[in-house]
Amino acid sequence: MKTRIWIALLAVYLVWGSTYLVIRFAVETLPPFLSAGLRFLVSGLLLLAWRYPAGDALPTLSQWRSAAIVGTLLLLGGNGLVCWAEQTVPSGVAALMIGAVPMFLVLADTLRPNGVKPTGRVLAGLAVGFCGIYLLVSPSEFSDGLLLNVFGVAALLLAGMLWAIGSVYSKTADLPKSALMTTGAEMLAGGLSLMLASGLSDEWTGFSFAQVSTHSWLALAYLIAFGSMVGFACYIWLLQNAPIPLVATYAYVNPLVAVFLGNWFAQEPLTPRILAASAIIIGAVVFINSAHRSRDQRTAALAASE
Repeated sequence: MKTRIWIALLAVYLVWGSTYLVIRFAVETLPPFLSAGLRFLVSGLLLLAWRYPAGDALPTLSQWRSAAIVGTLLLLGGNGLVCWAEQTVPSGVAALMIGAVPMFLVLADTLRPNGVKPTGRVLAGLAVGFCGIYLLVSPSEFSDGLLLNVFGVAALLLAGMLWAIGSVYSKTADLPKSALMTTGAEMLAGGLSLMLASGLSDEWTGFSFAQVSTHSWLALAYLIAFGSMVGFACYIWLLQNAPIPLVATYAYVNPLVAVFLGNWFAQEPLTPRILAASAIIIGAVVFINSAHRSRDQRTAALAASE
């Protein structure tokens, strides 16, 4: 069992860490919202076609509505904006900024009705983490000559916040009991939202599938087969068979995998500024998560003593 856990964990590390670089290859000749829409439409249909014959019940109308909200927030707001931003922002930088999603989760959870207020330790972690983001994206004497597109950076910040809002909403939403059926429904709904966004943003004007390179088609196939199917299947299996703190380490490892893959295979810059920002952001996320675990353990101990 331990060997299978580590194989699945390595798959999540490498597959999800590599998707940022592969997205960059996909959007070289495929419009960003269209590429993401095709990815999640196909992935969602495949998951539903797999899980329904396996015995998972199809979502009810209420569950489809919840899946549409979550899928739109996560996949259009989160992934779609990442695809759009990667037209101008290096994939490693995009991965680092999305790796700060746990910080946005704290903010989203704080702002919701009856939300959980952050502790002093969590606030300190947020302050450090946002300093790391500022170091990464700000034009300053620390920029190492790397000037990032302001609209791409803004899109990534918005993507992180929308992903966090969707994640917080999903905790109390009416969704199917099967995690894979839920994922399939959210992918299908998110894929439809992305296709609508593709049409509304005028991506189809002057576009022809004949102009899409083999490189981009292969990238899209990888994102469907590995990024969506294999990655999610391994992740769901890990949630059921491995300690949650161990599974959660993917949030720390994936950005680093993305940064180094971008440097090795796409010659993206790997400067002291990026390395320093990586250490600050990932360190802040680890600190925030450890503070949450400490609070949860104290709450459980108090409940047990009553």
